[in-house]
Amino acid sequence: MSKSLRDRIGFEECREYNLGLWQCPSFLFIVMGIINIASILATYIVVERYDSPELVILSVSAISIFIFSLGTSVIRGIQQMAVINQMRADFISIASHQLKAPLSGLRWSCDVLSSPKTGSLNEKQKEYVDSLEENISRMIKLVNDLLDVSRIDSGKMQMNLETVDMKKMAEEAINDLSSFARANNAEIFLDADSDLVPVRTDVMRLRMVLQNFVDNAVKYIGEKKGEIHVILRNEGDSVYCGVKDSGVGIAKEDQKKIFEKFFRAKGVARKQTIGTGLGLYIAKAAVESSGGQIGFISEEGKGSEFWFKLPKAA
Repeated sequence: MSKSLRDRIGFEECREYNLGLWQCPSFLFIVMGIINIASILATYIVVERYDSPELVILSVSAISIFIFSLGTSVIRGIQQMAVINQMRADFISIASHQLKAPLSGLRWSCDVLSSPKTGSLNEKQKEYVDSLEENISRMIKLVNDLLDVSRIDSGKMQMNLETVDMKKMAEEAINDLSSFARANNAEIFLDADSDLVPVRTDVMRLRMVLQNFVDNAVKYIGEKKGEIHVILRNEGDSVYCGVKDSGVGIAKEDQKKIFEKFFRAKGVARKQTIGTGLGLYIAKAAVESSGGQIGFISEEGKGSEFWFKLPKAA
């Protein structure tokens, strides 16, 4: 059986949860379907050949008992998967909360070391402290992403909805990332309607979504000098925001998984970029929690355009 077929049926997921073949709900549903078809055919043959109601009742009863047994196995498999998922979510939540305090303490220590009040550092010492601060910031971002994933999975992600000026927010996001883009041989441009209307969303989360789109575009811009266009336009009852790049694009086989947790496309290996595969998963949850839509268009070797639409503010 090919890998793509196993993925579609769900066998790979069962293997991930350490479920045997006769515990795997996907496999058992297929077996139940085959038995249902076989039982219909068998009942028809028995009725045609034998004028015996007792034989029909006996055969139907035997098949029903077998299907009931399979149904019990399906329920057990689903329960086991639910328990493992809950354990994972609890572990992520507890570990993230426990990591947050010591990381904040380390960041505070770095700030104290960098302060002129504690004495000046030589160039080598300053280099070490800067490197430490950078890695601590990366760890804090990972912890915050894991906490967001835990909230999303438990249905507890909070959204502070307010009226947001998308153009102003985009200008701030571009300003924050311009130096990073230039260092990676890319230029960011803003193409916005002059009469762009405001939207109603969580401004902090929306800025995170846009920064994630632009950050990804910069990372996968390719070897040549590239351009990134942030597009804002009115579109019916919504406002469209797209981030279009001239980068490496996304392979067709990776596109269906792009918004999944921890997924990173094969372009990552070529570019050797750092990331966790959580940004787009969180972005999707944030946009949809604001009543919007999210998606992308991409072609390998020709670039991508990630977009979201949010309803206009009433």
